Amino acid sequence: MSLKCGIVGLPNVGKSTIFNCLSSAKAQAANFPFCTIEPNVGVITVPDERLTKLAEIVHPGRIVPATCEIVDIAGLVKGASKGEGLGNKFLGNIRETDAIIHVLRCFDDDNITHVDGSIDPIRDKEIIDTELQLKDLETIEGRLSRQQKVAAAGNKEAKIEVGVLEAYKEVLEQGKNARVVEFDSKEEQDAARNLFLLTAKPVLYVCNVDEASAKTGNDYSRRVEEVAKAEGAEVLVIAGKTEEDIASLETYEDKQMFLDELGLEESGVNRLIKKAYALLNLETFITAGEMEVKAWTYHKGWKAPQCAGVIHTDFEKGFIRAEVIKYDDYIKYGSEAAVREAGKLGIEGKDYVVQDGDIMHFRFNV
Repeated sequence: MSLKCGIVGLPNVGKSTIFNCLSSAKAQAANFPFCTIEPNVGVITVPDERLTKLAEIVHPGRIVPATCEIVDIAGLVKGASKGEGLGNKFLGNIRETDAIIHVLRCFDDDNITHVDGSIDPIRDKEIIDTELQLKDLETIEGRLSRQQKVAAAGNKEAKIEVGVLEAYKEVLEQGKNARVVEFDSKEEQDAARNLFLLTAKPVLYVCNVDEASAKTGNDYSRRVEEVAKAEGAEVLVIAGKTEEDIASLETYEDKQMFLDELGLEESGVNRLIKKAYALLNLETFITAGEMEVKAWTYHKGWKAPQCAGVIHTDFEKGFIRAEVIKYDDYIKYGSEAAVREAGKLGIEGKDYVVQDGDIMHFRFNV
């Protein structure tokens, strides 16, 4: 299961700097708009301390963490929905992602020009929102006229889609994002998902601040937090240039020392990856053996057979049962054998809802 997040924002807000910290695929970070012409893609690992602790017990041949794909998308300007700047390319790239990491400039620096001449993260946010909303409206209006004709001929699915399109059209014309609309029936939800609207994607706002504001944020980031709260969206404060300095350090100890000096428990990059992962309602189950300790990604709420299918479709087809050890129990007792002896190994059937951090062993027959 792949997770793809797009990093977006106006030119010179720090997108490529943050991307550089996230990925070994180095985007060019330069002080002029559109230095990222083609989207840079990096596959990055999801930090999970549980894998390391399990490996200390199991001594596997390798550790395989969960991964996600980060796409650094070319800067957007006013008029992108009509093809200004790199608009069409930008909007095509973002349509292919599962979630949006929206970087907002929340720092002052006379040496780095702003495309609109001043620092105002709320204005910047609204520019991008407007461009994406206009593109979504264009998509909806084109489809609505066609589906209305099909619905008039008595097609039930078209009638459902027309209702969905009209609901989206109403909120977008009010300057709101499609993600504020919720649908009750599965048919409506499926129709909505199949539209692939840009503003329906979940979003995480990243406030790129100066080093002094890395721990507590600043007035700019607090304004973003207020607006995001009204939207029901999450905000992460991160000092991009500081993260770049941390990423350049070679040893884990040096990085921890740097973080301690800043009063931070964890790097902003780690927090960003974890939030991006959670943004899509994703969790991790683990398999642990002599060959490898491996994290597997699944959607929260999935049952045991669906999770078995993440490993191999045959596991789901021939599912018999799942043997489940809770992570805390594995750590407490120190081995699978000791867990069994303590009576803490669960035997679960098809209706078991997998929990984050479950250590799973699937029994199947094909």
